[in-house]
Amino acid sequence: MTSDLDHPVAIMDSFSIVKINEPKSMVFVYDFGQNASGIPEIKIKGHRGQTVKLIPSEILNKDNMANQVATGEPYYLSYTLKGDSIETWHPRFTYYGLRYIQVDGAKPAGHAGSSSLPEVVSLKFLHTRNSSLTNGSFSCSNELFNRIYTLINWAIKSNLQSVVTDCPHREKLSWLEQDYLMGASIHYNFDNYGLYRKLINDLIDAQTPEGFIPDIAPEYVRFEDGFLDSPEWGSAGVIIPWLLYSWYHDEDVVQKAYPMMKKYVQYLQTKSDQQILSYGLGDWFDYGPGSPGEAQLTPKALTATAIYYYDVVLLSKMAAILNQKTDVVKYGIQAKAIKTAFNAKFFNKNNAVYSTGSETAMAMPLSVGLVDSLSRSAVLKNLCDSIISHNYKLTAGDIGFHFLVDALDKGGKSEIIYKMNNRDDVPGYGYQLKKGATALTESWPALQEVSNNHLMLGHVMEWFYSGLAGIDQESNSVGFKTLRIRPQPVGDINSASGSFHSPYGWVKTSWKKDGNKFTLLVTIPVNVTANVYLPVVKSSKVYENKKLIKPDHINGAALIKCGSGNYIFEVR
Repeated sequence: MTSDLDHPVAIMDSFSIVKINEPKSMVFVYDFGQNASGIPEIKIKGHRGQTVKLIPSEILNKDNMANQVATGEPYYLSYTLKGDSIETWHPRFTYYGLRYIQVDGAKPAGHAGSSSLPEVVSLKFLHTRNSSLTNGSFSCSNELFNRIYTLINWAIKSNLQSVVTDCPHREKLSWLEQDYLMGASIHYNFDNYGLYRKLINDLIDAQTPEGFIPDIAPEYVRFEDGFLDSPEWGSAGVIIPWLLYSWYHDEDVVQKAYPMMKKYVQYLQTKSDQQILSYGLGDWFDYGPGSPGEAQLTPKALTATAIYYYDVVLLSKMAAILNQKTDVVKYGIQAKAIKTAFNAKFFNKNNAVYSTGSETAMAMPLSVGLVDSLSRSAVLKNLCDSIISHNYKLTAGDIGFHFLVDALDKGGKSEIIYKMNNRDDVPGYGYQLKKGATALTESWPALQEVSNNHLMLGHVMEWFYSGLAGIDQESNSVGFKTLRIRPQPVGDINSASGSFHSPYGWVKTSWKKDGNKFTLLVTIPVNVTANVYLPVVKSSKVYENKKLIKPDHINGAALIKCGSGNYIFEVR
């Protein structure tokens, strides 16, 4: 017997009725205004033996009745009355994703309908999720971005359970790609240390003797083809230990997961043809000409081989952490071989374009380090030029969008991230909100026939914190020991603030742009150093706590090194 590593699932919030509709005689639909994971709680009075049926749903059909077509039907809850005055009940061993509850067999209290029906005295929606502590907050002057933050955060909350689920209704499965692709977005908002340590155990348990890691863990159901074995999913077995080390400086996790990681990388090598992997789901749900599903715009071999390379690079780094010198050399050689094969197959040296030139095809090599240093600026420029020429439309999918945001952010192109997402006229976050979504949807265009509360595709959340609020750690830092405070005022955004609870305490930023004056307030926790990067021009004067200073300059920013404390920086 061992103690539970993680926080329990608990009732964490509740919603009251926004409105009640009667789309059909004596059938009532209660709207709670928010799509989330949870359960109903009903207070009802009636006669002994009477039964009320509760049907939850995310959306409504054309007749304004509960629509479960995309969320697993039929799902309903029945309660049989005892007949003892007012009775209160909620289920204990289930949950669903819902905004609406259709009530059959009972009427709202005071309704003039059939006197024989039980009366619903009250109906609440109880939001249930993993009770991990809140880890951060974000807001800015752009109201659409604040709404996008809330949209994504409800998908995160709804899918933090005893595993990280894809959706809170149809499957409730731990699809592994989202665990690392959305890892930082989750981590900025919630303390996921316990949940992710538990995930390491799930991954070890799910691995087969030959090293294969299935797309879901725990493997509650056995799928086939790409839904069983896709490198972009199974690679969570390597990337999650690295994230835990990076976030918390936890070497024990690396040590525990090391045999699993070695076996998985060896498995991928056996599946490769001259270091190229050519199977899996690819850039799932990218926005192409066909119906969403397996990759349309980017070859599966590109994403599979790129993540294979990334696995080997990370494994080499973790071998160094564990002082496995032979493995450091071995995986360094393997990574070089994959990189050579990848660029030989996918990179056109004449025009500095990877494969089809899609957002994913260009961004993923940049993000994971597959682009040679001499070609990086040309590849980044081509990526940006392509996005601009396509009017900043978003097409990258579940796999690619994370790497797109990362490549643009690290490349100093946050203005493009801003323009791609500060809109509601094409499929994307604003488009989903415009269609009435209150949680992140599975597809960019918020299709009714797929999930309307889904964790994947929320990767811009990470940029809200690391880009706009400017809270991150330096690339050579672990456990947020050396912070990188690098706020990026872009577009019409004239202020932003963020907070994040690091292993050393709270990091806080708040900045405001007023004409030619830029002001940044920073809180750095104890036992931590920070590199603060301020946006400047040649004529700028920089002040620290009201005193004029002469900072170093790097890549168009003033660099100030500081220790723990509270700071006020001004650029005039």
